[in-house]
Amino acid sequence: MGTGKKAERDAAFAEFVTASTASLMRTARLLSGSPDAAHELVQATLVRTYLAWDRVREEDALPYARRILVNLRTDGWRRRRGEVVVAQPPDRRHEDGTGPEDRDEIVRLLAALPERQRRVVVLRYYHDLSEQAVAQILGVSVGTVKSSASRGLAALRAARSGIDPKEGSLR
Repeated sequence: MGTGKKAERDAAFAEFVTASTASLMRTARLLSGSPDAAHELVQATLVRTYLAWDRVREEDALPYARRILVNLRTDGWRRRRGEVVVAQPPDRRHEDGTGPEDRDEIVRLLAALPERQRRVVVLRYYHDLSEQAVAQILGVSVGTVKSSASRGLAALRAARSGIDPKEGSLR
């Protein structure tokens, strides 16, 4: 690759990093529950995305990176079965008005979900992706996305209200 081509490639990737890092960090934070783990996950994602940058279309760059992030998180989770997610939110309010206590509850509730449900809920509702897009990112069927989302949301609602979702009664 010529020096001019490499400079253009690197500039395009730098723009992508600037535009997408915050979104990737939020996703990684929701999936991992830890700021440190989220930083590591995003760094590994950006490295892998850079290595494939010549093959990535500009309009598909963020979904491509999200898929890498989710896959890396899944691989890490499989290696460390039984991992406990501990939320450590920053001490400032987010632009949507939520504070650390709100984010702590969200991360804690998400951490209680099975891994597939957590990934589906984060991608589907936090990132507002279509069922088809989530299915493509996760490499599962649309039906799996629908059922995982339904079960995940039911479990989140039940956890917030103190109802056992399997029994339909208070815990």
